[in-house]
Amino acid sequence: MENKKALRGGEFLIKTTVAADIFIPEEFDEEQKMIAQSCQDFLDSEVLPAIKRVDAMEPGLMSSLLKKSGELGLLAVSVPQEYEGFGQSFVTSMLASDIMGAGGSYSVAYSAHTGIGTLPIVYYGNEEQKQKYLPKLGSGEWLGCYCLTEPNAGSDANSGTTKAVLSADGKNYIVNGQKMWITNGGFADILTVFAKIDNDRALSAFIIERNFPGVKFNPEEKKMGIKGSSTVQIFFEDCIVPVENLLGKRGEGFRIALNILNLGRIKLGANVINSSKRSINLSVKYANERKQFKTLISSFGAIKHKLAEQVIRAFANESAVYRASQNVEDAIQQYVAEGIDKGQANVEAQRKFAIEAAILKVYGSEMLDFVVDEGVQIHGGMGYSAETEIETLYRDSRINRIFEGTNEINRSVTGGTMLGKASKKELEILVEAEKIYEEIKTLGEKPKFSENFYERHQQYIANFKKATILVIKGTLDKLSKELNTEQEVQFNIADMLIQLYVAESLALRVEKIETMFGEEKASLYKEMLEVFQYEASHTIFKAGIDAVYTYATENEQDELVKALIYFTRTNPFNCKNARRKIADKMIEENRYCF
Repeated sequence: MENKKALRGGEFLIKTTVAADIFIPEEFDEEQKMIAQSCQDFLDSEVLPAIKRVDAMEPGLMSSLLKKSGELGLLAVSVPQEYEGFGQSFVTSMLASDIMGAGGSYSVAYSAHTGIGTLPIVYYGNEEQKQKYLPKLGSGEWLGCYCLTEPNAGSDANSGTTKAVLSADGKNYIVNGQKMWITNGGFADILTVFAKIDNDRALSAFIIERNFPGVKFNPEEKKMGIKGSSTVQIFFEDCIVPVENLLGKRGEGFRIALNILNLGRIKLGANVINSSKRSINLSVKYANERKQFKTLISSFGAIKHKLAEQVIRAFANESAVYRASQNVEDAIQQYVAEGIDKGQANVEAQRKFAIEAAILKVYGSEMLDFVVDEGVQIHGGMGYSAETEIETLYRDSRINRIFEGTNEINRSVTGGTMLGKASKKELEILVEAEKIYEEIKTLGEKPKFSENFYERHQQYIANFKKATILVIKGTLDKLSKELNTEQEVQFNIADMLIQLYVAESLALRVEKIETMFGEEKASLYKEMLEVFQYEASHTIFKAGIDAVYTYATENEQDELVKALIYFTRTNPFNCKNARRKIADKMIEENRYCF
């Protein structure tokens, strides 16, 4: 496997990445830290004190909070400077999403406005559209939303039936249809709406203003969580849309929708970071206050296990998010250097890393669900009370596994796209597979690992990749004609890819931390890495044999299972002691301190 920085999405599977080539949060510069602090200050001063009023949907409160954040420039991080924005890097935009993600319902409204509500115009708008809309979206004078989902068109977005017909004089499109689950719909001024022109098979996209004739809004939906975010159905009844408000080209809407979903997916991986840290802070503070049997519950091994697992998964997710973010940023800069328009460069870079975006969406949303669930458990009966913040975080978290394509869709994207890249030879996965098939003919009982800590973990990762490549090769050999109906096997492959990508990201971050700050600083992070890779090895093995037993003949199974056992083996390790060290540090600090 070539020791070279990967520049293409999915290459992590077949190439070795070195720690020096990735970006980690410990490298944020002063400007990025200032932006993060501005976001946190706004949450602390404006959003969190009003969170119950927000969730009660106090009239006008959410839109006023968004407008206040616009006045501070927090809505314009990704708006180009020529349209009165700040034009910050992709990594910086991810950092803003990270911090703002702890704002509950407000964070949903913020993300919808700055992401899917604004970026379609940034990436696909013509000059006149950008000049007209972006300054006001960036300042918060106008607020945005994104209208794709319909009652009978959710995951299958291109099956939508909203129609646009050119008027007799050729000056307007007449739009008819219905959209649902529209975040910010109750107050948005600018709507990005997807519809099919005439009898087109593919969607087109339109910029529709709230006051255009024929736009009607249902009352607010009542939801399990994110109660304070505006969610409505929108109806278009002979809505008159000027022809100059077609966004992008005719029939390009489905592509726009998919590319914006890629952005939403990777951003969701960031959105859950600060929210998970907030939940962990609540957990450790409660554990340090609550006594049972005349003893603080933070001293109990069961609670330490929970606290440590929360930290390990959150820290691993953060590692993967910023690794992928820098890869996207590098790709953007590469495209710009080749003369591609920056908006299009953003689109192409994010499309290139669609696999990583789907991985981060799945892992991040499931990580946060785990963290808040354990947070409720640590709080015991109090965690079930609507008076506690952890209860709100628990309910708010659940939507993340549905947002931006369900996790089932994203597992299909992860596994299915990697299978496609292998079969089309876009990545040399099958070339690597042939080498691995030769290797397994002479495998010993167990691998010999280096005594060097980081070399050993690199060996673990390399072997995880081999296990995954074996399963991809077998799946293509045996199930290539039925791949579309073999979602379970796609999910098996996705789970292997998710675990190895996050494990590798964590390993590279820990190694870079030691390089930057020394061995003492890295000691607890090394404990996290040991625990995570131990757990990942079992997940990868289980997903691998589930796939093998699906497609392999009885004669083939023994050899393949033996190979999976070999490639997912790690050295014996006392995870209990490692978790206790991690938990003890956090209990001492009374906060998330990693």
